Amino acid sequence: MSLSADSRTDAPRGHRLPRSARRAQLLEAAQAAFVESGYHAAAMDDIAERAGVSKPVLYQHFPGKLELYLALLDKHSEGLEQLVREALASTHDNKERVYATIAAYFEFVSRDGAAFRLIFESDLTNESAVRNRLDTVGLVCAEAIAEVIAEDTSLPEADASLLGMALSGMAQVSARHWLAQGSSIPQDEAARLVGALAWRGLGSFPKVGGEGSEQPAG
Repeated sequence: MSLSADSRTDAPRGHRLPRSARRAQLLEAAQAAFVESGYHAAAMDDIAERAGVSKPVLYQHFPGKLELYLALLDKHSEGLEQLVREALASTHDNKERVYATIAAYFEFVSRDGAAFRLIFESDLTNESAVRNRLDTVGLVCAEAIAEVIAEDTSLPEADASLLGMALSGMAQVSARHWLAQGSSIPQDEAARLVGALAWRGLGSFPKVGGEGSEQPAG
């Protein structure tokens, strides 16, 4: 397979890199292949060529295609979780916290390299190691949201957990739809629009230590 210069990484074939830099280079090449072709159609030959290395070099770092895929899932799952946790910690104003959390998902899907497709649109969910990772990142993000809801309201843990999953699901589906449609709505405005919808519901629950319910903004 012949690749254009734009689809290759910058290091020339055979150039020696520190192990961490080489690993990052290989993951970048693998991500491009998986996003473009899907797991099953992507080939190790293609990934090696994109990275500008020989297959033996590729296999020195990753014993197989699945290991490459799992490493990417780990990397980008951590990235999504970090975005969500940073959003939740960014303010104590719950309305703005909802907006920030929705915005975190819009930020994730907008990142270069379309890594969100590996997390939200994987074609390898029948593989248990993949399914476990995808289930885990979804649950971790939802639980992080649920913890804040439970702390700030009088809702039982089970209720907060359900709302956390609902908010994360709304955020990622809306963000992916916005990106796929090539919407004319700017990213920040789109996130706040979805956040306003979410706040209409969440803002109606009484806040612990507050005077009754926080009134959702119209």
